[in-house]
Amino acid sequence: MRKLISFCLFFFCIAGLQAAINIKRIDPAFWWCGMKNKELQIMVYGDKIGDAKASLKYPGVTLEKTVRLDSPNYLFLYLNISDNAKPGKMTIRFDRGKEHTSRTFELLQRNGPDRDYTGFDASDVLYLIMPDRFADGDPKTNVIPSMRFPAPVNRNDPNARHGGDLQGIEQHLDYIQNLGVTAIWLNPVLENDMPGGSYHGYATTDYYKVDPRFGTNEYYKGLIEKCHERNMKVVMDMIFNHCGSEHIWFLDRPSKDWFNFPDGYVQTSYRLTPHFDPYVSTYDKNIMDMGWFVESMPDLNQHNPHLMKYLTQNSIWWIEYSGIDGIRMDTHPYVFFDSMAEWCKEIQNEYPDFNIVGECWYNTEAGSAYWQENSILDKTRNSHLKTVMDFPLQGIVREAFMSQTDSWTGLNKIYDRLALDFMYSDPMAVLTFLDNHDTDRFLSEEPDNLGFFKQAIAFLLTTRGIPQIYYGTEILMHGNKKESDGLVRLDFPGGFPGDKVNDFIAADRTPLQNEAFDFIQKILKWRKGNEVISKGNMKHFMPTNGIYLYQRKFKDKRIIVIMNGNDTAKSIDMSRYKEILKPGEGGIDIISGEPFICSPRMDFAPRALYIIDMTP
Repeated sequence: MRKLISFCLFFFCIAGLQAAINIKRIDPAFWWCGMKNKELQIMVYGDKIGDAKASLKYPGVTLEKTVRLDSPNYLFLYLNISDNAKPGKMTIRFDRGKEHTSRTFELLQRNGPDRDYTGFDASDVLYLIMPDRFADGDPKTNVIPSMRFPAPVNRNDPNARHGGDLQGIEQHLDYIQNLGVTAIWLNPVLENDMPGGSYHGYATTDYYKVDPRFGTNEYYKGLIEKCHERNMKVVMDMIFNHCGSEHIWFLDRPSKDWFNFPDGYVQTSYRLTPHFDPYVSTYDKNIMDMGWFVESMPDLNQHNPHLMKYLTQNSIWWIEYSGIDGIRMDTHPYVFFDSMAEWCKEIQNEYPDFNIVGECWYNTEAGSAYWQENSILDKTRNSHLKTVMDFPLQGIVREAFMSQTDSWTGLNKIYDRLALDFMYSDPMAVLTFLDNHDTDRFLSEEPDNLGFFKQAIAFLLTTRGIPQIYYGTEILMHGNKKESDGLVRLDFPGGFPGDKVNDFIAADRTPLQNEAFDFIQKILKWRKGNEVISKGNMKHFMPTNGIYLYQRKFKDKRIIVIMNGNDTAKSIDMSRYKEILKPGEGGIDIISGEPFICSPRMDFAPRALYIIDMTP
């Protein structure tokens, strides 16, 4: 009998434990008082938590509504946090029949008005880093056994994880600051607990957690603080179009419409013209908007209001928590236009001077300009996206600077592209770049000399817009992605244990690498704080005999850039430039430090380059 009673007690105890309310996560983990948007969504996830009733009592906070979706394992709470709410810890109680449990949710004091959320603009130069490929500061975190897919490091495989982390970036902040850039854009740092390791970071499995192989949330926040101490900004890469297939949302879908094409993988067309095609078919529009980027990255349905609220809050949470200075939104046009416009508007409402750059990958200026805030190309709606990436210009820069210049090629391609800037509502807010992690490197191979390379760099750093430099450009990293994307995402030499060469130091770089580094550094340091570049208007002249000349002017300050886009010397009559440069006028060439005086006719050496400070 005693054995029977003991067995029955054991059975009922186990049954009670199985029936208990088990909450596995709450997103976000905390929030702030004083936000402009008073509505807060809390996503609660746990075994059959949807069957529970939530309640709370906290001065200034009310539970406005509770939302249950198709999966019984989700509960969405919508709170109103009034202006009267004070920082503190509130208790949220969950009741289900006779079982109950409680969770503490903390409201923090919002950062004071002294916090600077000015974002990034044309006064900045962004340095793009893929964290897995830059530097390994803590090899002990290369493999995290507690992860579901603790992918091993294999630096011999360009598509595997290589072990770079946030600590490695921090250890080289002196190098980055000394180069002269003003901001760091990191490819995604959030958790990618995926088969194969997802080293690139674009298959998010937790929107509130830094991937532990990179570091922790606290370490990320600390890295940003250290950058701010050096007057450098940090831009965070975000992805709202899709998540990783190992995200809990995909493994346990909150609702049937949480993902587009919920019945299975349908690939996007990768064609973005349906957004503005006046003759577009519904089929083409849906395939572009709703198709999945790849099978391992299911396409999120931002028309679901609870999903979009979650994603918007997540952006605000990272801004407020970590102090990031900007956001780069991946695959921006693949998401529904109205959803992304509302997201941008929400961010601007909370942080009016903050900046977001969208990856709008078009080959034409019309496509890119369509997405910029206050676009002149569509008066019926507004994207509220301040900055777009200048893919049309990037697509022609290699040929433009490497080929000889005649009336249709070479630097004429640059001229013709900039002549289309009238399509942009704000050309100064366009992100310019020679290459990035998704394109071939600007240099397909290491050059014999730096003539065209220097011209391309000089153009990037003196033309309109916000320049971005891809890590390693300054040391002539090169390659193309014909066989693998990983071949344009190679490790920075010297950033990893066992590297035989350390290109972070001049002594290990080749003379040509040092020449490239010194050239970029000189222009970057001259550019910093230079309002002629960050605010000045632009006037350029059609290339003649391969000579391209343009002026930047702001108030009484101006600079003139002259370059010969040929590998042969050219002689040219300078009278055509008299409206900005007359014979006898001149200034100081900031590259050589030597005076430059205009003559009626001038000879320009092969690949000649001048950046002339004309300020009296």
